[in-house]
Amino acid sequence: MGKVDLPVFLQQKLKAKKGRIIEISADKAKDIIPQSEDLKEIAQPYQFSPEMGEEVGTHNGAHFFTVGQRKGLNVGGKAEPLFVIGTDVKENIVYVGMGHEHPLLMRKALFIPNDDIHFIREDLRPTENCERRYDIRIRYRQPLQGGTIHFKEEGLYIHFDEPQRAVVSGQFAAWYDKGELIGSGVID
Repeated sequence: MGKVDLPVFLQQKLKAKKGRIIEISADKAKDIIPQSEDLKEIAQPYQFSPEMGEEVGTHNGAHFFTVGQRKGLNVGGKAEPLFVIGTDVKENIVYVGMGHEHPLLMRKALFIPNDDIHFIREDLRPTENCERRYDIRIRYRQPLQGGTIHFKEEGLYIHFDEPQRAVVSGQFAAWYDKGELIGSGVID
């Protein structure tokens, strides 16, 4: 059995369904990104609607795309490449932004519910309503990123020192203390 390209595999297993590609300009980011420092607000995935941007193309299924993806959009004529900033599988819409540094590609915080938190060392599981500094990784082989984990009754919030690119629900976040893996969880 050889290597299988994931997009090719998905296209073989999932039906194609034509949908819209909506570009949201960086100028609209200030209306979408929460301006408060409330952890619950800034940890929520951004919410998009077609009225926020303009249609720039079509695709064959929002389920084939993920946040941060550049390839496969097939929309040209832009000053910089387009990147996926969000998908709406129910409405079959792919939202894009122009440029690698588009503000809607970046997130300052994320949330992991209690049921999706796993500790490698139970003796290091913190008590509720406390916070601790950790090194954090949200992608395989990503350099460790500094941040604070806030342990709350409903789960934990990770607040990064620097905004992180392409945080996606369903990905894992892992946290380390002095190089030792302490725990991980599925991003909500």
